[in-house]
Amino acid sequence: MKVVVLGAGVIGVTSAWYLAKAGHEVTVIDRQPAAALETSFANAGEISPGYSSPWAAPGIPLKALKWMFMEHAPLIIQPRPDWAKLSWMARMLMNCTSEAYAVNKSRMVRLAEYSRDCLIELRAETGISYDERTRGTLQLFRSAKQVAAAEKDTAVLKADGVAFEVLDAEACVTVEPGLAAARHRIAGGLRLPGDETGDCFKFTRSLAVMAQALGVTFRYGVGIDRLEAEAGRIAAVHTSEGRVTADGFVLALGSYSPMLVKDFGIRLPVYPVKGYSITVPIVDEGRAPVSTVMDETHKIAITRLGDRIRVGGMAEIAGFDASLPPKRQATLTHSVEDLFGGAGDQSRARFWSGLRPMTPDGTPIVGRSPIANLFLNTGHGTLGWTMAAGSGRVLADIVSGRRTEIDAADLGYARYLRQGRLGRAPRTGLPVPA
Repeated sequence: MKVVVLGAGVIGVTSAWYLAKAGHEVTVIDRQPAAALETSFANAGEISPGYSSPWAAPGIPLKALKWMFMEHAPLIIQPRPDWAKLSWMARMLMNCTSEAYAVNKSRMVRLAEYSRDCLIELRAETGISYDERTRGTLQLFRSAKQVAAAEKDTAVLKADGVAFEVLDAEACVTVEPGLAAARHRIAGGLRLPGDETGDCFKFTRSLAVMAQALGVTFRYGVGIDRLEAEAGRIAAVHTSEGRVTADGFVLALGSYSPMLVKDFGIRLPVYPVKGYSITVPIVDEGRAPVSTVMDETHKIAITRLGDRIRVGGMAEIAGFDASLPPKRQATLTHSVEDLFGGAGDQSRARFWSGLRPMTPDGTPIVGRSPIANLFLNTGHGTLGWTMAAGSGRVLADIVSGRRTEIDAADLGYARYLRQGRLGRAPRTGLPVPA
């Protein structure tokens, strides 16, 4: 089957890889001049199945109010009016219950654990290298209240069979010796030994080259304008270089995905949530992190990537604004210096921002759309790198009509449909949610 993948970030490239491995003729289209130049470029670098959690959780509305008055706030909400933002936030608040949290986290962990296994297989098969490390993730708590609150997460991890360790302050320093000078700031930690780290940009660029060797065609620097529907199917995608036809189409455009399907009445609840990172060269190995440390207070990940430290985090709800306010860089610098002071050369820090495609329930949308030959692989939020390999494999199996290796029924767009009630999309005759 001839398949066009729209988007050449880590999600689009892994989708293309697994589709090609399944025997399909694949073309990837992206407006950038190469792969992984947007959200996949400088993310936090963590591959954290055990840390996969929805942002919508009990207590988050109250925490969000408190965060608004913090100097180094993990959440920033720009006041500009935006109906899409308000709608997305309202749906997110509806998921801030204990019951919804448990369901959402469980399915996120299921996909993320599978993705980690797929990545291990891919690495063994190809020998791909991307500054990878398999030293786990340490979620660091600065207060006894945070330690107690982690019980809801450990309950889900235990139920899903995910390995974890609850650590006191001394044990945290044992697994991350660079924290020794910050020992007095630590109340405890939750360690996830099965987690990994790696440079998403290096991985995506290397996998794209390997996909080309399998026969995948990459069309870079090509703008994607609209989809053309005919007889209840997508007939073509219109681009800056003309009309491209295929038997199937995969939408992997991250935060931009909703724009391409809204004319068909498909309301993808994906909204851009801006995150920031700095990348700092290591100047003192003894003070640097061994793997990934999640600073629970500031919601910031501090990750070792070869001879660099990647510090990423925060959530700014500001639409498609990709600006780089110095105040946000100050928060990242504060977190890493507070815990790993002197490990990196802050004078050479490189500052970056990316738009994370978030769903209100935290789980990405992977699978079929209401249009027969249009498939979705989007909405991964902060976990695109963590879930990429598994999402690509699940997507390729669905496109190929094969049974998926994990239960994927609750990962698709169908979970947003209201009891299967469908309307008719104007001008296309395609079935869409009422």
